[in-house]
Amino acid sequence: MPIAEEKTISQMNKPVKNSKNKIKSEGKSELLHVVNLNDRSLSATEELDLNNYASDVISPGKLITLNFSLAPADNPDAIIDSNFDKDPVSFSFGDGNLLSGFENIMIGLKAGDQKLFTLKAEQAFGLRNEDNIHLYPRYQFPADLVMEKGLMFNFSDVGGNEQAGVIAEFNADEVTVDFNHPLAGLDILFTVDIKAVEPI
Repeated sequence: MPIAEEKTISQMNKPVKNSKNKIKSEGKSELLHVVNLNDRSLSATEELDLNNYASDVISPGKLITLNFSLAPADNPDAIIDSNFDKDPVSFSFGDGNLLSGFENIMIGLKAGDQKLFTLKAEQAFGLRNEDNIHLYPRYQFPADLVMEKGLMFNFSDVGGNEQAGVIAEFNADEVTVDFNHPLAGLDILFTVDIKAVEPI
């Protein structure tokens, strides 16, 4: 789904109805049932005994430097993101820069390892959730906005919390906004080339 541009709409009201349950709502501004895509449990890694891993092996407590690419598992040539043509990137295991599903599958790798993994949607960007699709009145969007499918907005509630949403459908009266991650529901092909692993 192409993302044309990003804008912010502050103080949005609740959706006029939930697209799945057809619930009419009024009152304070908030987004309902929006999944925090970075809120992944690390229980599997928290229970790891760090003494079981050498200092040069990927595990909690390590700084990892790597090149990577992401592609749909059913279409490996359709690269979603890659830094193989750039300098490698570094991150600390568990710092939130990488979803835990991608981190956990690399545990045990070390510098020089080149691997290709297939992550199920549940491990990657999650499953699509119809409760994350909401209907807003058109008047809540800027009057001069050229509306188009795939346009991404940051929606803010009264507390200042933001959540990205993509325009899925629209007409003169209503706008359907999809708060699912654009890659939700996709099995992901994850290719890595580990350059360095160091204790933090």
